[in-house]
Amino acid sequence: MATTEHAELTSNSYIQHHLQNLTLGKLPEGYERTDGSVLVDASWTIARDAQETAEMGFWALNVDTMGWSLFLGAIFCWVFRSVAKNGTPGVPSGMQNFVESIVEFVDGNVKDIFHGKNDLIAPLALSIFCWVVLMNTMDLVPVDWLPLLFQKITGNEHAFFRVVPTTDPNVTFGIALVVFILIIYYSVKVKGVGGFLGELTLQPFGKWMMPFNLLLEGVGLLAKPVSLALRLFGNLYAGELIFLLIAMLGLWQLPLHFVWAVFHILVVLLQAFIFMMLTIVYLSMAHESH
Repeated sequence: MATTEHAELTSNSYIQHHLQNLTLGKLPEGYERTDGSVLVDASWTIARDAQETAEMGFWALNVDTMGWSLFLGAIFCWVFRSVAKNGTPGVPSGMQNFVESIVEFVDGNVKDIFHGKNDLIAPLALSIFCWVVLMNTMDLVPVDWLPLLFQKITGNEHAFFRVVPTTDPNVTFGIALVVFILIIYYSVKVKGVGGFLGELTLQPFGKWMMPFNLLLEGVGLLAKPVSLALRLFGNLYAGELIFLLIAMLGLWQLPLHFVWAVFHILVVLLQAFIFMMLTIVYLSMAHESH
């Protein structure tokens, strides 16, 4: 019984450790840390556990999430810029052909769905698709490799380090919030303030049901960024959790990791595609006059 409880505790602590971000934040004066030390003054520091992360509040920064997001975004920009700069009109190289196929794929979806006129939509859809694919792909890296490397580099064997940005709701809600701001902006720009408010209050039941219309349409409007963010976060978080459970199986983890990784490739690509498609659809709706 004791052995079972110990194994369960070890498994729980392993999963909790891998799901904890490397968080930078400010702890208040007089705060007692996990090692028993007490802060004389309020200090910016790295959280040592989930309780310290919660104490840091809203302005805490997940350093690993931010670092990997920016790094992968920089890779996307560098690769596409290099191909655009060095592209040839003749027989394309393998990388140029790959990049052109992605651009044509995204551009084809935009032309099929978006019926307005806006030069921002295609580049936005391309950026979202490629960036989300790169962030999702980090979930295919064995869960212990990069965290252990980071621990060896820092010399801290208990350091937290997560490498999949889309398993952090701050990232998925951040991207979804940008899309939501664009929806509001283009709704007002294309339809005018009166047209946008009329769309929220006069349909579907006419002017005599304005409060009820506003409730329905308001919920529908606010549900767009929430559904975008939670769908991406939930699928990638669940995938990461399964990889962690597989990693606890010891020698059996390699074949199972491979099988789940092959299946998870579909999730990686599909969730990026869905996020891009919904972005195009929502912005197309924002450009349509009623």
